[in-house]
Amino acid sequence: MRLIKQLHFEKLKPLCPICRSNGQESFLEIRSVLKESNNSIIEGILICTNTQCLSEYPVIDGIPIIVSNLRTYISQNLIPILCRDDLTNTMESLLGDCFGPGSAFDTHRQHISTYAFDHYGDLDPQETTKSPASPGSIVKLLRQGLLSMEHNVRGPVIDIGCSVGRTSFELAKKFDEIVLGVDINFGMLKTASSILENKYVSYPRRKSGIAFERREFPAVFEKAGNVDFWVCDATALPFSDEVFSAGVSLNALDCVWSPYDHLKELARILMPGSRAIVSTPYDWTANATPVESWLGGHSQRSKHKGSSEAVLRSLLAGGDHPNAVEKLELISEEELPWTLRLHDRSFMEYLVQMIIVQKKSAS
Repeated sequence: MRLIKQLHFEKLKPLCPICRSNGQESFLEIRSVLKESNNSIIEGILICTNTQCLSEYPVIDGIPIIVSNLRTYISQNLIPILCRDDLTNTMESLLGDCFGPGSAFDTHRQHISTYAFDHYGDLDPQETTKSPASPGSIVKLLRQGLLSMEHNVRGPVIDIGCSVGRTSFELAKKFDEIVLGVDINFGMLKTASSILENKYVSYPRRKSGIAFERREFPAVFEKAGNVDFWVCDATALPFSDEVFSAGVSLNALDCVWSPYDHLKELARILMPGSRAIVSTPYDWTANATPVESWLGGHSQRSKHKGSSEAVLRSLLAGGDHPNAVEKLELISEEELPWTLRLHDRSFMEYLVQMIIVQKKSAS
């Protein structure tokens, strides 16, 4: 029986990101499988087939890490990569007290709490209506976008910024195609990969401050075998042109270092005629995106008066931006709510802009 990830590799044929940044297309291959379970690679090494490169990329906890700046990435993700998942809730809470608020450990747990609740809280039998926010907001966004994606999905689907993975599972159920969830956050993908492997959700749900409670419940998704999760840079995806028949990028555009490059990459990897769902709350922060790369949100003295919506429209085919992404055509746009739970008494509510874009067919 072949490995699930080997099947994904055969279909998607990932490229070495270092070679690709130098203008070469060098494919990766599975060099070694160090640990496997349920026909999936849990630990292994990928290698560039270019003999002048031979760069290696690890598979850790079932997640291939395919980024060009691997050394920097690993050093910046020590906590999520090395964080143990066999500690009791009591011991984890003691460690949380020791690390304290604002620590990397605390930030990691808060992010997992917020996004795991939104993605999977609707499956949790312990969840009550007392929460200030209802779970499932991201799934509602996806389902609304999918109303414009009924046609021409005949091939792999990519879910960019998939977070803890629920949207990837929903896409696999919808299209019966290989679905690749990619994100740059290893901790999020570790949660997603664990759910894929174990069919079980286990996450620290924040109560208040640095007080958390662990929630655990089953999560079985139809056609989950078609799903995989990889660490990839949304602005430099390690794939050849025109590989994917559909794309999704939910609330990731304002979280990457270059939203423009993200849109260009989306246009590059989509097959002609394929569509993608893109949504964003334009919640710009200099910690994620340099101000110079923001799409609006500044320079209110300019033609667009700082309007992010206007700048995004101008970037798409038919727009008047000097660097317009000519291969993407704006099909539709609407505004929708997106709600995130922070703790028992706090939540954030966004109004996101959702657009549907289509890759222009070759003339």
